[in-house]
Amino acid sequence: MTTAAIPAPPASTELSVLAQALSALKMDRAAEALPGLLSEASSNDLGGPAFLQKVLAMELTAREESRIKTSLKLSGLPLGQTISNFDFAFQPAVERSRIESLATCAWVRGKQTTLLLGPPGVGKTHLAIALGVKAVEAGFSVIYYRIEDLLHHLRVDALTPPAQLRRRKYMNVALLIVDEVGFETFSKADANLFFRLVSYRYQRGAICITSNKAVKDWPEMLAGDEVITGAILDRLLHASQVLNIRGRSYRLKELEANLHARP
Repeated sequence: MTTAAIPAPPASTELSVLAQALSALKMDRAAEALPGLLSEASSNDLGGPAFLQKVLAMELTAREESRIKTSLKLSGLPLGQTISNFDFAFQPAVERSRIESLATCAWVRGKQTTLLLGPPGVGKTHLAIALGVKAVEAGFSVIYYRIEDLLHHLRVDALTPPAQLRRRKYMNVALLIVDEVGFETFSKADANLFFRLVSYRYQRGAICITSNKAVKDWPEMLAGDEVITGAILDRLLHASQVLNIRGRSYRLKELEANLHARP
């Protein structure tokens, strides 16, 4: 039995009723696109199921685009840095296959840690942001902080009871990204607050950290306290991906290009 084709587009009154029904179902994008969809269905002799599939696909696509846009805004992730525009040719120390593996977000799903380590300018922040974008696209909640901003929040919440602290976004998101760790030495109090954060998120949520300090230098960074450093690293490294990036600085590359471009 053949499927009946969609008839010619209905009169304006019928079209309005259909659009209102779609809007009542919170299918606003489909309601807006209904005249064009009906016209296309009539021109191409689409059957009812095929037409319905197009309506639903348009609405689902619109909702997903809206979700990603809102989630990216809430995440605090800087815009424009993705895996597709990372210059792997300039930074051969970064294995594309490894980044593509991380982009599947299996480590986020597994509540693990990714450490991106290396000197300034080698692309650590770019990769961290790009992985955050991938996590958002995959449906995970993400929050991005530079370390000084995160420490500010931790200090403000230093005396917050545990039951309330668990509701803080940096505690309960699926992926916490902490950028630029290591440029300043932690005070003893900040090291303890950072430990509290890492300890709570251990096996509860994923963490991505960028740092210009090698792991062996973390005791000096964390107030010279080897005990607290050991406790932090024990949790971070238990199930982790560690990328040590050694290469040229993108910023120096841009500076050199600008200098050569001058007359």
